[in-house]
Amino acid sequence: MHEESAVLDLTLHIAMLAVMAVGGGVILIAPEVSQFVVGARHWLSNEQFSAAYAIAQAAPGPNLLFISFVGWLAAGWAGAICATLAVVVPSTVLTMVIVKARGEEEGRFSRALGEAFAPMSIGFLVATAWIFSQSSNTDWRAYALTLACAGIVLRSKLNPVMLIALGAAAGMLRLI
Repeated sequence: MHEESAVLDLTLHIAMLAVMAVGGGVILIAPEVSQFVVGARHWLSNEQFSAAYAIAQAAPGPNLLFISFVGWLAAGWAGAICATLAVVVPSTVLTMVIVKARGEEEGRFSRALGEAFAPMSIGFLVATAWIFSQSSNTDWRAYALTLACAGIVLRSKLNPVMLIALGAAAGMLRLI
């Protein structure tokens, strides 16, 4: 792989996704970036992508930190820097332009956008969960653990990081 080409390809792909992901960020971008860097370009394995995503989600800070990590794994420091800028700059500029154009007005258009983002975000969240479960679940025990964790997250206020730790412990004990 030619590193400059990888940096440019990754940067342009992420920038395009970032423009479409205003308000949906990690939920929209994660499945598409996975398909691009794992499925189409083969720069990372499913396991590397899943690990990058999990580490970034467990770390303090914005959820989109995984983009920097993916960029670094795919193309070194240049990839990390360009991927980070690509995910932040386009959506920020677009948001600023829309806010400036709309002013303080809270009209029908703003309400419609707000109502549209909720079901779209839920759909993208389910798609992201599906992609990660497909790449990491290897047998019925792993699927059972995934379903149990999903149920716990939906029904309790337990911090998901605790479930990640429990899943890691189950893996270390070879329960899954």
